[in-house]
Amino acid sequence: MLQTIEDVLVAFSDFIWGTPLLALILAGGAFFVVYSRLLPYLYFGHAFKILRGDYNDPNDQGDISHFQALSSALSGTLGLGNIAGVAVAIAAGGPGAIFWMWATALVGVGTKFFTASLSVMYRGKDSQGKVQGGPMYVIETALGKRWKPLAMFFCVAAMFGTLPVFQINQLTQIVRDVIAVPAGWTGPEAHLGFDIVFGSLVAALVAVVIFGGVKRVAATAERIVPIMVVGYLLITCWVLISNASAIPSTLLLIVQDAFSGSAVAGGLLGTMIIGVRQGTFSNEAGIGTESLAHGAVKTQEPIREGLVAMVGPIVDTIVVCTCTALVILMTGVWETGSADGVTLTAKAFETSLGSIGPYLLIVLVFFFSISTMFTFWYYGTKCLSYLVGADRVGWYRYAYVGLVIAGAVVSVKAVVALMSGMYALMAIPTMLSSFILAPKVMEAAKDYFSRY
Repeated sequence: MLQTIEDVLVAFSDFIWGTPLLALILAGGAFFVVYSRLLPYLYFGHAFKILRGDYNDPNDQGDISHFQALSSALSGTLGLGNIAGVAVAIAAGGPGAIFWMWATALVGVGTKFFTASLSVMYRGKDSQGKVQGGPMYVIETALGKRWKPLAMFFCVAAMFGTLPVFQINQLTQIVRDVIAVPAGWTGPEAHLGFDIVFGSLVAALVAVVIFGGVKRVAATAERIVPIMVVGYLLITCWVLISNASAIPSTLLLIVQDAFSGSAVAGGLLGTMIIGVRQGTFSNEAGIGTESLAHGAVKTQEPIREGLVAMVGPIVDTIVVCTCTALVILMTGVWETGSADGVTLTAKAFETSLGSIGPYLLIVLVFFFSISTMFTFWYYGTKCLSYLVGADRVGWYRYAYVGLVIAGAVVSVKAVVALMSGMYALMAIPTMLSSFILAPKVMEAAKDYFSRY
C-alpha cells in the first residue's frame, strides 16, 4: 500500500510538472523581465538601502520590518532545497539540472518583484479585521469576489506544499546516518525508533517558536538566517578554495550537460523539468509562498517590498545552491553509489573535509530545516485562516507539531513528490493573477522611482 501511495504521488508530480508548467515558470518569468524593461535589475543598490532600514517607518501598516520580511521569506526558501534539493536535482537530472535552476533564479528576480509588490499593493483583511497579504488576498481584492475560487485553490495547495515533512525527513536522515547508525542504531526497528524520538524532540522545539506567533517567527528568522547563510558559505568556500582548479571545468560541465540531457532517461526536456522543478522549490519565484511573508511588511510603498523580494533568488539559488552543486560535482560522489538527498551532500562534505565534514553539515542542516519549518507554519496558518476564518486556526499549531513527528518516518521520495506537485499547483493562480495585474505594478513603479 505504501509503495502504491508513493507511486501515485510520483506520477502526480511528474504529470503536473509537464511542459505547460515549465513554460509558465520560465516563459512567465521572462515575460516579467521583458515587460519591466529590466527595471528591477537596475535597483539592487536601492534594495539594500531599504533592507538596512533607511526607509523604515514604525507607523506604517504591517507587522514586520523589510529585513525581517526577507529573512522570513529566505528562511522558507533557504531550507533543505539548497542542500538536499540540489542533491536530488543532480541525482535525477545530472549536472545540467543546475543550469536550469540558475535560469529559474535569473527570471525569478523579475517574477518576485511583481508578486511581492502585488502582495503589499492589494492587501486584504482576515475575519478578525487584521491586514494580511498574499496571493489569495491579491486575487480577491484586485480581481473581485468572482475570482475567489482561484484564491481558495491557492490556499488548499499551499496547505499541502508548506507541510514540514521534507525538512524534518532530511534532517532526521542525516542525523541517523552520521550519528545514530555508527552508534549502533541499525536495522529497520532501530531506525524507526530513532526517527520517532528525534522527530519528537524537533517537534518540541518547533512548538516553542510557533506558539509565539508571527512576530516570534520573524524575530527568530532575523537572527538565524544571516548566521546560517554565512556559516554555510564559509564551509563551502573552504572546499571550493581547496579545489579551485576544478571550478572552471565543473561550471563548463553544468552548461554542457544542460543541453545534452545525457544524464537522465528523459533527455534534454527531462533535465529541464528537474532543474526548473528543484529551482522553483528552492527559490519559490512564482509560487506565491514568499508573498505571504512579504505581505506582512511595515510599509506603504509596495514597490519597496518588490525590490527587497527580488534579492531572494540571487542569495538562495545563484549563491547558496551553486556552492552546494560545486561541492557535490567536484568530489564526484554523484557518480558513485545510490545516495540521494542530504546523504549525497553529506558524502561530498566527507570526501572534501574528512570525518568532520558530515558533522559540520548536520549543524547547518539543523538550522536550515528548523527555520523553514517555522516559516512554513506561518504560511499554512495564513492560508487556513483565509479558508475557515482566523478565529478557527488555533488547532493548526498542534496538527503542525504532529506532522513534524510524522515527517521524520515517511519516504523521502513520496515527500518530494507531494511537495513539488503542490508547488506546481500554487504557481497557477499566482502567475495568472500576476500577469493580469502586471500593468498596475508598472504604474506604481514609475510613480515610486519618480519620487525616490
